[in-house]
Amino acid sequence: MTIKLVDPDDLNQNTEIYINAAVSGTIQLVIAGNLGEEGVTLQCVYSFLKEEWRTDANLIKYPFPIIAITEESMELMNNWNWADQTTRELIRDGGWALKDNGTSQEEYMNLTTLGSFVAGTDQAYYIQTSSGIPSDFVYDDAVNEAVKIYGDAAHGDFDYRSYFKPFLREYQKSYDIYDLLTEQGLSTLTYKKYALPLSNAADTLKITHDDATVSGTAPYNEITLKYYDAPQGKDIGGTTYYFNVIIDAGAGQNNTLEQIYERVQYLLRQSYNINDHTTGAVRGDTAGELLSFVGDTLYTQTAEWVWLGDTQASGTFIENVQPADINRVYFKDNTGTDRSYPYAAAGTLNFNANLQDDADGHYWMYFTATPSGNYGTDDAVLVEDNNGYTISGTIDAQASVSFSFDYSGNTQGGRTPDTDAGVTIVAIGLDTAQFVSTAESIKESKTNTFPLVSALERNYDNP
Repeated sequence: MTIKLVDPDDLNQNTEIYINAAVSGTIQLVIAGNLGEEGVTLQCVYSFLKEEWRTDANLIKYPFPIIAITEESMELMNNWNWADQTTRELIRDGGWALKDNGTSQEEYMNLTTLGSFVAGTDQAYYIQTSSGIPSDFVYDDAVNEAVKIYGDAAHGDFDYRSYFKPFLREYQKSYDIYDLLTEQGLSTLTYKKYALPLSNAADTLKITHDDATVSGTAPYNEITLKYYDAPQGKDIGGTTYYFNVIIDAGAGQNNTLEQIYERVQYLLRQSYNINDHTTGAVRGDTAGELLSFVGDTLYTQTAEWVWLGDTQASGTFIENVQPADINRVYFKDNTGTDRSYPYAAAGTLNFNANLQDDADGHYWMYFTATPSGNYGTDDAVLVEDNNGYTISGTIDAQASVSFSFDYSGNTQGGRTPDTDAGVTIVAIGLDTAQFVSTAESIKESKTNTFPLVSALERNYDNP
């Protein structure tokens, strides 16, 4: 097993390193002898060359190849260069410039990640412009390698010294992204070593289904993701807040926060346009992260993406969160502030077989007693759910329906907020279900469960 070389005594001419002074003025590293894919530090190569120039009667006839500014930043000069791309890819812990009379022809920075990757096979990648196509780092696992950031007209003709973002996104692992210039307060990149945190961890508690399931089967394929160029107002607890990224969990689908998270994490590993909105393409694997779990609580994040060539950043909202999850999700709005719903109780109405089998089965929930009117009077008040819709509807052969209730804010009929709500639930059918009512109490809970058991209808007839 080889290791990263740091000692010049581990390098040998014509084994690990070839110095071609007379022919081409190149220095070549090859994987042989002591040198493996782990590479060799730039400082080690420099130190070895100094020793050879001092003792080799032929080399001393030629100008020395490198000026060392620091151990992590050097300049190739006097018409010397690395022999090939393999050589450049084996150099660790340092950046360099290829100089011609003091002017840069090429510049390479070194990118070194801090922190470990899971399993030793994870592949990090990077972009060098906001709308750039991702490039993989040469080696998987933690990164320590050179990246070209500048080339003059004869060496690529590009300047990538003003933007750099590496990504780490693997299935069943947490995601990471780093904006090098912003995070380190840099105005430009140069030929030196940059160390930055980039790591991941197992995410098997929240990512539990494979990509084939999440990409193409229900309920995952009913979850949509839309990026908007204009803020979208969303009501949260009676106040409108604004977001430009909207995840729709699917009306009536009762998708859990975990399923929403799985779908979004899958999309953020894709190389295609993940925007379900009709305007503006957003590439998944270079778009900013949208969601994160802290325990069982889901937080949306300030999203960053490229919209029609411009970088955008905004808040993220999730529509149609199922009632049982409404109080374990926080939405970061366009101001960067976390917003959450007032406490919403949640529960389930369970229907027996007679109600399920009745094609005309219907249910209603009333407040049992309120200042403005009690159940059993003309002024009875239908209970509204957390979104302002009455808790009523057709049964449609369902064994149960879920409901939400604004425990902290509902004042219908003069109800006192933050108190248990006495309710009367009634149901009736025609052919198989008799009228049934049950008095219950909605408590500050996500697990309110109310059964409706209707006797079998034996006497209804409409010939």
